Amino acid sequence: MTEIQRTTRETNIKLVLDFGTGEARVNTGVPFLDHMLVTLARYSGLDIKLDASGDLKHHIIEDVAIAIGTAVREITPANAARYGEQTIPMDDALVQACIDVGGRPFYRGRLPSVLYEHWMRSFSDNAKATLHIRVIRGRDRHHIVEAAFKALGVALRTALAEKDSVFSTKGAVSFGGR
Repeated sequence: MTEIQRTTRETNIKLVLDFGTGEARVNTGVPFLDHMLVTLARYSGLDIKLDASGDLKHHIIEDVAIAIGTAVREITPANAARYGEQTIPMDDALVQACIDVGGRPFYRGRLPSVLYEHWMRSFSDNAKATLHIRVIRGRDRHHIVEAAFKALGVALRTALAEKDSVFSTKGAVSFGGR
């Protein structure tokens, strides 16, 4: 379990994140973000308790992504499977997420929402994860973004699973301080 408190002049974020059953209690004041985080929790199997407030929707979305990315980095087991991939269909949308939680931040994607594209980049940077989101098809922005969060959730579930040994030729991943 990890607890993140992020307070800036723009936002106040309180987050508890842990391995669990995918339970979520989320209150950001941004209904669609709340919906995406409940979805992420459910599909990843991570329990998320989050309270966030702030001045602008953009700042709340960005700082929540920073907090969740930081929390994922903190709970990543040294012997994590590291890699996860999932393609999710949702009505007209088909979206793939591929992730490596091995400590090398990189994001490539193109979601039809600047705010949620920024969420994915901020999450990836702070989780120190390589994340590729590929929209294979879709017209409805809601369906595309939701399929991306579902695909990320399942990919994270796979990547964070503990294995019998460290899955790297370089040894265990260390993020310093843990």
